[in-house]
Amino acid sequence: MNKVMRLSAIWIVCVAILFGLSACGGANNANGSSPASPSAEETELTVSAAASLTDALGELKALYEKAHPDVTLSFNFGASGALQQQIEQGAPADLFLSAATKNMQALADKGLMQEQRDLLKNELVVVVPSDARTAVAKLEDLSGEAVKKVAIGIPESVPAGGYAKDALTAAGLWDSLQAKLVQGKDVRQVLQYVETANADAGFVYKTDALSSGKVKVAFAVDPSRYKPIVYPIGVVKATKHAEAAERFYAYLQTPEAIAVFVKYGFSAAAAE
Repeated sequence: MNKVMRLSAIWIVCVAILFGLSACGGANNANGSSPASPSAEETELTVSAAASLTDALGELKALYEKAHPDVTLSFNFGASGALQQQIEQGAPADLFLSAATKNMQALADKGLMQEQRDLLKNELVVVVPSDARTAVAKLEDLSGEAVKKVAIGIPESVPAGGYAKDALTAAGLWDSLQAKLVQGKDVRQVLQYVETANADAGFVYKTDALSSGKVKVAFAVDPSRYKPIVYPIGVVKATKHAEAAERFYAYLQTPEAIAVFVKYGFSAAAAE
C-alpha cells in the first residue's frame, strides 16, 4: 500500500509540474508560442504629389516599402496648385512634390517648408488620339477646322496648363483658341479627355504621353515658348514624422530612385 501511495504521489507531482509549465507558456503567449520581440513602430507618410508623378511614385512606393517595412507611403495626387492650397490650409502632408517651382516657393515664402530642392525636369507635348488622322504638327494647326476641342489644364492651378498658356500666348494663339479649350482639373484629366476622344488634342507632359497607349505625341512644344518645367521636392515643416520624411526625401534623390523616374520619361534636374 505504501508503495502504491508513493507512486500516486509522484504521479500527482508530475502532473502538477506539467500544468505549471503549460500555464507559464500561456502567460508568455496566448497561442502557446514564444513571445516575439516588439516590432519597430510603423510610420505612415503622406506625400502630396503632382498627378504626373502617379506612375513613377507607384513603382517607388513598392520598392521603398519592401526595403522599409516599418513605413507606409500614402500619396495624395492632384494639381500642384490645389495641393499647395491644401498644405496652406493645414491638410496633413509630410512631403510635397510639385510640378512647378512657383507652388513650392509660395509655401517656402510662408515658412511652411522645412527644406526643398529641384528634383526632376519634364517636357510639354501635344497629344492626339492614337487613331487620329488629323494632321497636327505645330501649335498653329490647333486653329484649323479639323480640331474642334483642345484640352488644357486649368492654368491657374495646373502647372501643365500654365505652361501651355505661356506657349499659346507666345505664339499669339491664346485668345483665338478660347472657344475650343476644354479645361481639366489636372494633367491626368487632360490626358483622359484625349484618350476618350472628348478632345481632339491636349497639352500634357511627355511623361503622361508615354504612360498611355491610347494617345500619340503630335509634336513637342518649343521649349523656348514656356518656362523650364522643374519638379521640386520638399519636406513640410508641420510633419509629425520628421526623421522618416527626411529619409524618404533623401531616397528620392538616390540613383536608384532617379533611374525609376527616368524610366517614366523624366530627367534629373541636376543633369545637364
